[in-house]
Amino acid sequence: MKRINDLNNDSLIEQQINKILDHLCEPKSYKSVYHRSNHAVPMPSIEDLQEVMELIRSVLFPGYFGNSDVKPVTMKYYLGAAINRIFIILSEQIKRGFCFSCVEGDNACCDECEDRSRNITQQFLNQLPHLRSILSVDINAAYQGDPAANSVSEVIFCYPTISALIHYRIAHALHKLDVPIIPRIITEMAHSATGIDIHPGAVIGESLFIDHGTGVVIGETCIIGCNVRIYQGVTLGAKSFPLDSDGQPIKGIPRHPIVEDDVIIYSGATILGRVTIGQGSVIGGNVWLTKDVPPGTRILQSKATESIFEQGAGI
Repeated sequence: MKRINDLNNDSLIEQQINKILDHLCEPKSYKSVYHRSNHAVPMPSIEDLQEVMELIRSVLFPGYFGNSDVKPVTMKYYLGAAINRIFIILSEQIKRGFCFSCVEGDNACCDECEDRSRNITQQFLNQLPHLRSILSVDINAAYQGDPAANSVSEVIFCYPTISALIHYRIAHALHKLDVPIIPRIITEMAHSATGIDIHPGAVIGESLFIDHGTGVVIGETCIIGCNVRIYQGVTLGAKSFPLDSDGQPIKGIPRHPIVEDDVIIYSGATILGRVTIGQGSVIGGNVWLTKDVPPGTRILQSKATESIFEQGAGI
């Protein structure tokens, strides 16, 4: 039999727990942090979206991800099964994304959202050949741009830039199809794993190489051209946030840099606002920029911490 003190302690603990629960379940406490599922549909599942990403990677790069024993003679069946599974899971997750973001409440027609989700998923799957093609160009840019890369296979299998770009390009395709929340979840998966933060709304041309990558930030309204190289710690961010009449940041306006073709941005550089970095320019390490840079310009950080502009020169 328990001692009286033990019973008293159990009673006190129970009282403390009930008191905590009373506070946590008070509507004022949870009003701003509580999500109630719309139309009895669960929130998007991160676990299911992780499975989708693994399946898409196995389709885009057969043999590297998923079943490493896939053979050309069986590839059609293997990829077919994977794409069928992608369709089933992704269409459900997109539907959940619509329900998560729904503002129509009980007046919404869930059948329409389900049909729309299936149609969007099919449109996305139709883009897989193009996604493979543009990612192949990104992979070649990483291999050609890094003397430490021993093979294209090493780049595909090991490089964080490729993992981040796979997630970004898939998320961007879904973003362009007006899929809510799912694209952001997908890019945040890569952000957590690689330290490379690319918003799905950014527009990025082919042959982007993010060397090392940790700490790179590419904002929502960035436009990056082709054959651009970015090193670790680079920020392409917003300088300020225009406010509406209620004092809230205005969403969706262009506020991040435009980086034209053939630009190199070295580690630690910070470029803020809707400025344009002209074609073929080189931005040195730790430079802070809030103004346009003409094409062919070299910007270095001097010993006196003042930027040196040299137009028409390389680094």
